[in-house]
Amino acid sequence: MAALKYAGLEDTDSEEELPPGWEERTTKDGWVYYANHLEEKTQWEHPKSGKRKRVAGDLPYGWEQETDENGQVYFVDHINKRTTYLDPRLAFTVEDNPVKSTTRQRYDGNSTAMEILQGRDLSERVVIITGANSGLGFETAKSLALHGAYVILACRNMSRANEAVQRILEEWHKAKVEAMTLDLASLHSVQHFAEAFKSKNVPLHMLICNAAVFAAPWSLTEDDLEATFQVNHLGHFYLVQLLEDILRRSSPARVVMVSSESHRFSEIKNSSGKLDFSLLSPSKKEFWAMVAYNRSKLCNILFSNELNRHLAPHGVTSNAVHPGNMIYSSIHRNWWVYTLLFTLARPFTKSM
Repeated sequence: MAALKYAGLEDTDSEEELPPGWEERTTKDGWVYYANHLEEKTQWEHPKSGKRKRVAGDLPYGWEQETDENGQVYFVDHINKRTTYLDPRLAFTVEDNPVKSTTRQRYDGNSTAMEILQGRDLSERVVIITGANSGLGFETAKSLALHGAYVILACRNMSRANEAVQRILEEWHKAKVEAMTLDLASLHSVQHFAEAFKSKNVPLHMLICNAAVFAAPWSLTEDDLEATFQVNHLGHFYLVQLLEDILRRSSPARVVMVSSESHRFSEIKNSSGKLDFSLLSPSKKEFWAMVAYNRSKLCNILFSNELNRHLAPHGVTSNAVHPGNMIYSSIHRNWWVYTLLFTLARPFTKSM
């Protein structure tokens, strides 16, 4: 105790609490060291516990590490527009030789995209997201971009797509985001998009097929196909085929099909149990908007399953996902009845 008192360590409440005159700092590669301002010296070991530590995980989104003219590491918080020499990860340090945790992170209906990606470094990843100017697509694009990925927003409306890009850049000015034209209701547009992307000579690690129309009235595309079927399924099917070679070369890569639980309430077989192609692109007389949407989502799942069987041996996985029931976005905009239903359900469903 006499030695601790002489060293000025006896009046700290915790083994981890620093004595007066000491400061905790980090190196560029995340190792923690301790500065003694009274004696003007530094050391790797904690002055009280003798432990060596390092910070765990990556910086929170919006933060960036810089070095001043004296070689001192400091941190920039772009969200709150401030700088500090204190590493925001110091609250989550681990010992030099930690025991590997056996606890898995668990997520639930309240988890956000930013929470899922916390600590992930996606700086070497290239991502294409269809329909990314609003709703689920935008939240996905923003989350991936703020974690370092190069994200391409593939959208029909370039004005809204460029606005979405600016909103992401306002959160982090170094985000790598770009908008490109893609109209899934035109197979020519799909082909043109694929050619434009290939001309960039970059890999493709994630293709997220998110764009969709819901409860849209019957109409035919320029390719003489029913619009819901082409936009929700066939356009994506063609896009994947055109980009398959890049996905293979970029492995490990993945394709994500945003489907829906509503696929369970559909059928694409006739009374004889055989596939009925006329149900996929029905005439106006046989068209019902909700059924058309459900069938397109079933096609998403069937395609994803077969695509995974086909590409998994080449390092490319495919998954179909259900984003949640009646999430309030702009997808219900085509009919006021659905807008009312989504509004009534909003307090009880997952939000953006």
